[in-house]
Amino acid sequence: MTTRKRLHPDSEPLLTNEEEDEETFPPKKKQLSPGAADEASSSGSSNGVSSSPGRYSYSRELHVGPAPLSRELLPVANKRRRPLTIEEAKKGTKEPVRVYSDGIFDMFHNGHSRVLMQAKNAFPNTYLIVGVSSDAMTHKLKGKTVMSEDERYDAVRHCRYVDEVLAGAPWTLSLEFLEKNQIDFVAHDDLPYNTSDMADIYQPVKDAGKFYPTKRTEGISTSEIIARIVKDYNMYIQRNLERGYTAKELNVGFIKENEVRMKRKFRGFLALFGRDGRISEFFHDQKEKIKHVFMSPTTNHEDTGDEEQQRGLEGNS
Repeated sequence: MTTRKRLHPDSEPLLTNEEEDEETFPPKKKQLSPGAADEASSSGSSNGVSSSPGRYSYSRELHVGPAPLSRELLPVANKRRRPLTIEEAKKGTKEPVRVYSDGIFDMFHNGHSRVLMQAKNAFPNTYLIVGVSSDAMTHKLKGKTVMSEDERYDAVRHCRYVDEVLAGAPWTLSLEFLEKNQIDFVAHDDLPYNTSDMADIYQPVKDAGKFYPTKRTEGISTSEIIARIVKDYNMYIQRNLERGYTAKELNVGFIKENEVRMKRKFRGFLALFGRDGRISEFFHDQKEKIKHVFMSPTTNHEDTGDEEQQRGLEGNS
């Protein structure tokens, strides 16, 4: 299947106020000529959008998909005469402010999405480019990832705040890289990230006044999620064995597999026969019911009936 090149969003003209009014939801119905209206009603659709009772009839097809990769886009023309200052960008600009945020984004979680939300909302008119590092670079400098690079690219592409994803992003940033990609600002948390030869890989960007600080979300990170899994290692092995995964798929040896299965059976035994097990609970409930029957005051209905019958006979005599 042939993939069409997509025009870069920056190359499209900005909407005027009148055009923005036309884009409001629900979209206005397109006025059709009588002949076209008859044709549309007979076919049951208009502009490729099915018509049905209770639904709006759109004037054009609407498509929602993931953010494009940088390599899928045509180069954008540099329309800015000089670099922006943060103060100018905060006031609002006609051209979108191109903001870059990078990371590994392994096991994409809400901490990642919150950072990207801050970057997207840094300025009134922001175009957010997210750089995601490759497997080769990440495994060499940081360690093994859970997700492959393609999975990480795809996860970021489906975040609603992202306009473009740069696959295989560089580990360190230079002003030449920013100029080449026409990046106005870099958004990242303010902590220093060092390498073997740099105390902070973002220091050149900070010195150039192109750094926009974001805040981390406490209590959530990829390392934290992995730590939770490792902490309950046996439970997750048991969980996946019960769901049909083999010991080989889980990289679990024969001894470990049987250890987990025996622990599960032992817990099941305790749940049934243990001190607080279901059988013990059953007998406890029955004991309370029997005790209640014997300890509650009762009336001997047979004796009461005999006494009433005797009084009746004496009265008749």
